[in-house]
Parts: sequence; C-alpha cells; structure tokens
Amino acid sequence: MSPYQGFPSGKVGLTRIPRPFFSDLLPEIDHLGELKVTLYTFWRLDRMEGDFRYLRRSDYLKDARFVSGMGKSLKEAEDNLADALERAVMRGVLLHATVTLDNGEEDYYFINSPKGRAAIEAMREGKWRPTNDQQATIKLDMERPNVFRLYEENIGPLTPLIADHLSDAEQTYSAGWLEEAIHIAVERNKRSWAYVAGILRGWQERGRNEQNRRDTEKDRRSYIEGKFADIIKH
Repeated sequence: MSPYQGFPSGKVGLTRIPRPFFSDLLPEIDHLGELKVTLYTFWRLDRMEGDFRYLRRSDYLKDARFVSGMGKSLKEAEDNLADALERAVMRGVLLHATVTLDNGEEDYYFINSPKGRAAIEAMREGKWRPTNDQQATIKLDMERPNVFRLYEENIGPLTPLIADHLSDAEQTYSAGWLEEAIHIAVERNKRSWAYVAGILRGWQERGRNEQNRRDTEKDRRSYIEGKFADIIKH
C-alpha cells in the first residue's frame, strides 16, 4: 500500500458531521465496516438536497470505489455491507425502512436525526414515501484538484490577491471550466490569471465554443487593461 500523498493546499470541500458523533459514537464503534458505512453515509447525504435525504442499499453497491473497500470480491463486499448496515442500525446511528415499490422491496437508510425520524414517521402515516426515481448520482471518486492547487501547479505562486480572485471565480464558473481554462493558458504559454480570466469571461459572455476559444487573446487584453491592469502581472 502506497502512502497517501497528503491533503492539497488551498480550500478543499468539507463534510458536515454532527459533533456528538465524535464524543458519543466514535469511542463506541469497534467495527471497521460499521465505521466506513457511517462516515460514507454522512458524506453522501451531505451532498444531497431535499427535505428527506436517504440512501438505498443499492446506492451503496453502485459506488464501485466504496464497494472495493468493503471486500475482496463483490459477494464479500455485499455481505460485509449488509453486516455493517445492520450494526449501524442496531447502534441507532441509521434508521432503516423497507418499502414495497412497483419493482419489489427496497431498503432505505436515513441518519437518525430529526429529519430522518420525521421521514420514517411520515412513511408510517402514509404522508410520504420514496419513489422509483433515481436520486442524483454521487460516487466516491477521487476528488478533482481544486482551483488553488491547479493554479499553483500550472500558473504560479498563490498570492492573497490571486486567492481572492480564484475564490470569486469558484462562485461564478464550474470546476470544469476553471480547469480547462487553466490548461488552455498553459498550452499557450500564457501563465497568468489575467489570461485565464479572459478565457472564462469570453465563455460566459458568448458561450463556450471553438470560435470563442480563438477569441481569448482579445479577452485577455481587455481584462488586463481594465480594473486589474495595475495589480496583475502579465
């Protein structure tokens, strides 16, 4: 097993976990599978939206990276997952409900929180029930490099001013756009934030297509001659 290379610099995504987990539950959990399932459930539900957030047993099994850590074979992983989920339910961390749908029975798991308990109660009273609709797919893939790390590795040192610009850009543009714009700047040997920002602004104003990519030099100049002309090196 190769050692982990360490967490990246700059801002990284965080997962919200209730403080009582660390004070009340972590000292009591003595089973690795249960710990993995519990942490994974917190991580994945934190990335969902909606009043009632849940995972089906099939959702765990569809995440190949997570499953690979639960057993050496698919059969072993399925057995270990079933055992880990049962332990988490018995401990009271997760709430479990079996729902009969058009295509058969499905197991649903909720965090034992006020909203999770409300969901179970609503199901019992017939006021709400899950459907066959697939929730947004979320998988335990390797995290994409954040924009701060991409900038440092491809453009140059991260100054406080540049960090502010990158933070603003993260709120405006998708991670895919930021990554591609930085790579285009590197390919053209235009390693500056001004050039990257010009690319992004061009895509935002006129759409992201090949013609607009050819206009990035014009965008770069209009950007660096504007309000950032005297503070950005280019």
